[in-house]
Amino acid sequence: MLQHWKYRAVIAGLLGCWSSTILAANMANDAFVPELNSPVTQEDFAEIPVESIQQFVEIYGIVKDNYVSDKTDDELFQQAIRGLVSGLDRYSRYLSAEDYRELIQYTEGDIASVDFNLNYDVHDRQWRIRDLKDGSDSSKLGLRNGVSVSRIDNQELKSLNHSQVNNLLYGTVGSTLEMQLGNNATPISLVRNKKIEADIEPILIHNQQVLVLKVHVFQQDTANQIKSLIEENQSPRLKTVLIDLRNNPGGLLSAAVETADLFLNQGVIVSTKSRSEGSQQFQALPGNEFQNLKMGILINNRSASAAEVFTGALKAQKRAWVIGEKSYGKGVVQKLFPLPNGAALQMTVSHYYTPDGNMIEGRGIQPDQLFPMSPSIKEETYLDNVAELLLKKYP
Repeated sequence: MLQHWKYRAVIAGLLGCWSSTILAANMANDAFVPELNSPVTQEDFAEIPVESIQQFVEIYGIVKDNYVSDKTDDELFQQAIRGLVSGLDRYSRYLSAEDYRELIQYTEGDIASVDFNLNYDVHDRQWRIRDLKDGSDSSKLGLRNGVSVSRIDNQELKSLNHSQVNNLLYGTVGSTLEMQLGNNATPISLVRNKKIEADIEPILIHNQQVLVLKVHVFQQDTANQIKSLIEENQSPRLKTVLIDLRNNPGGLLSAAVETADLFLNQGVIVSTKSRSEGSQQFQALPGNEFQNLKMGILINNRSASAAEVFTGALKAQKRAWVIGEKSYGKGVVQKLFPLPNGAALQMTVSHYYTPDGNMIEGRGIQPDQLFPMSPSIKEETYLDNVAELLLKKYP
């Protein structure tokens, strides 16, 4: 009986924590913050789900008393917080104070990988971890050099080439991937924390008729780089520009909007809808610099977020012909909510919509021409084939 009442007494503390959490969230949103010494009335607690909190406390007590290993109160509450946030969607998460400090060290929109490399062992046909340093984040999770890896994000590695495996490792700084060491092993979640240089790569192919611009991630200067590269490579032979967004995980929304604006002179580029922050529309500004330039966009199932915003805008306005595979389908705006203890919530607050009103999240962008890359084909051959299709579209 005493044990039962001990856990029920936690309810009072939870109610206090609830009001503190509301205050912290309001501060993160720059919303109205009430006076700390304002009197608390019954109405202040009218919307607090007391019955649900009671059920949580009962479950908490059962876990605390009966789980096979002893867990501290702090460990259990931290786990409960992580479950609350991560259960919202596949992107929202709770960041510890250390995780949050590491995240804000980087410039938003940078591309990154994990803190080791994968090397193919030709003798046993396995991808193995190498260049992993002692004391690194991955080594603290138990990974070691020489350990074989079978899957990344549920993608089997044995039939992939080195470039394709690296593409699975790449993503935006702070994003996570799931790595499976054996066929029946439990996947391990790793954070991409090693920054990769991501300059735009220009390639002229098909007798200099097609300019391919490989955009790894949308960064602050992406629009200016693309503008300069097109101007530098313009010639009587150039017929079309292909923006290669394969494996582009996104980056800055503002960069995607600015880049789309290079090729549009009116209309909506993207809109966002949010319960807490209202709706917004991003419009193209009048301009004619590249209006006669024929364009293609190449995407695959790892083109995401800002890359989908750019693709969706130009496709909806019939400004570019889209080739490849259906994109990933990450159409969310995330926001960081710092907490008083130094931790933070990384939480979805808005959804992206294409100019024709289609939601990107969970759906992705369908290409005009489905043309996936076979694992057996070389990169140069695939790009030549894409360029040939593009030239047939724009003779």
